[in-house]
Amino acid sequence: MMRKAIVVGAGLAGLSAAVRLVEAGFAVEIAEAAAQAGGRCRSYHDAQLGLTIDNGNHLVLAGNQAVARFRRTVGADTPLAGPDHADFAFADLSSGARWTIGINDGPLPWWVLAPARRVPGSRLADYLPLARLLAKTPGATVGQRIAARGPVWDKLLEPVLLAVLNTPPADGSAALTAAVLRETLLRGGKATLPRIAEPTLSAAFVDPAAAWLAHRGAPITLGKRLRGVETDGERVIALDWGDIRQDVRDETVVLAVPAWIAQGLLPEITAPDTHNSIVNAHFAFAPPAGVPPMLALLGAKAQWLFAFHDRISVTVSAAEDIVGLDREELARTFWDEIQRAYGFTAPMPAWQVVKEKRATFAATPDQNAKRPPAQTRWHNLLLAGDWTQTGLPATIEGALRSGETAAGLAIAAQRG
Repeated sequence: MMRKAIVVGAGLAGLSAAVRLVEAGFAVEIAEAAAQAGGRCRSYHDAQLGLTIDNGNHLVLAGNQAVARFRRTVGADTPLAGPDHADFAFADLSSGARWTIGINDGPLPWWVLAPARRVPGSRLADYLPLARLLAKTPGATVGQRIAARGPVWDKLLEPVLLAVLNTPPADGSAALTAAVLRETLLRGGKATLPRIAEPTLSAAFVDPAAAWLAHRGAPITLGKRLRGVETDGERVIALDWGDIRQDVRDETVVLAVPAWIAQGLLPEITAPDTHNSIVNAHFAFAPPAGVPPMLALLGAKAQWLFAFHDRISVTVSAAEDIVGLDREELARTFWDEIQRAYGFTAPMPAWQVVKEKRATFAATPDQNAKRPPAQTRWHNLLLAGDWTQTGLPATIEGALRSGETAAGLAIAAQRG
């Protein structure tokens, strides 16, 4: 008998689950409520800019194994852009100081011994306490493990961890931070290389996966929203799509939707219930020659600048203090900071500001503890999403892993 699965949601978690299930021989139905696949990692043509952009500047790292597996399986041949070495540029607009952290390629971190590579004003002794972050201390915050002050914190850890956790770093989960460090920095610069989807996230992830699935008889049905889940004892027995009721008999259901939607459908599911925002801005302006592809800003509202060939983009994580501000006010503030950071003067070009008010769950210890496993109390219902127990913060890598985990459980159950 043909093994069957229904995947609800075609964000990266749902696409990952669908790809692995199809690869294992399942007949897979995929339903997506939106008009396009990709979830938060979506690309679209913005009429105001006259450009195709991503809703946000989503970064992956060269050491992300699930990213590599997913792209290899679906034949994503659009390369991810990034430097040859893990050099991270910083600029403090309040002081005018600039520096670059140069992490060496191998796992032995000799870069902390080289004054030209490490944080300016830091000593080797300033890096030794970072080992405390790796201790297995469930429930601890970063601020409880290390001192949230000093040059290494101010000029490296705080801006980087803010982007990784989308949470004020001192309040962030030490366990999630340790997981990121083990998979990146502790493996050396080659695993820490930043990689950005060019030209778009859709080209790098979503479109190849959708084409791969369609070619294998599993096209994505768009605009199909799940309205309800009917259960009986330990099984899901039906799905309510609004216009039709779909009986669930031998199928495995993978629910790959945002946390609040999953809880709305099945209130028994535990899930993070505090989310932080991200604000992105895009300017239709070719960046000056020679600027770094990524630049971290201190002493500014903007936190990271991304220089694409046809635009300059801004990302602000944990943006609760600015997400409610007027969009044009934000654009003018960001444009002023871009000019100061890159050293040029020009009228503000066409712009777009994108606010994601519930971008990711707050990566605090208490919210991390609310993340559910993929397996639920209903034998034929599995969860996928970066908000489930992936061991990582809410990242592309975590989303893809969650899909792999859900698919693996479905495959194992069929074999058993």
